[in-house]
Amino acid sequence: MLDHVFTDAISALRDAFESAFLERQAFEEHFQSDVLSGDLTWETSYGLPGEGEPPRVVAHITFEWPAWSQAAYRHWYLEEVLERRPAIEIEIVLRVQQLTDPADPAVIYSTVPEMSPLIGDDRLERAGMTAEVAHPDPADDPPNIGEARSEHAIEITYEGLYELAEATVADGTNSLLDEHFGALGGWIASTLVKLGDLSLDFLPDPD
Repeated sequence: MLDHVFTDAISALRDAFESAFLERQAFEEHFQSDVLSGDLTWETSYGLPGEGEPPRVVAHITFEWPAWSQAAYRHWYLEEVLERRPAIEIEIVLRVQQLTDPADPAVIYSTVPEMSPLIGDDRLERAGMTAEVAHPDPADDPPNIGEARSEHAIEITYEGLYELAEATVADGTNSLLDEHFGALGGWIASTLVKLGDLSLDFLPDPD
């Protein structure tokens, strides 16, 4: 197993989501490296238990470990002097999908907060909302099978920076990561529940 503070943060977030009874979407997880910039990116998705596949409400989480954070971490590793705190860039997208009609942005905005709870020293800020509509190809849904229905979705994005404390850099197994990401897991779970409880019309289950 790779011994690195970034993988320690990933493990802490997984533990937090499992404690919040969220269900990982196994085929939506990716770990990538940008060979040009040196950035590392980890992406994963979690939904509420029992929502099926795909879930109607889901959270997409992206952790990015930029090259400058790796440089700061490497300097500490070699010199044991932390001149600049490395940080993880976080993006969280809360998605409501399989809708029969467009969701009212005012209703969604009134349901989700402007900021996340405190994660370390900072909070994630709401960065905006995106509406999406998917129109099926009539050739894939002939009239004798059923009327083709458009599918609507809406996404709310949160962004922020999580700066690692020196104690975490020195020992990724200490309790700070669990404490900070524990708050994030509970917040995402409760927000997904609120979105799922809205009076929205969903497409019928294909099964």
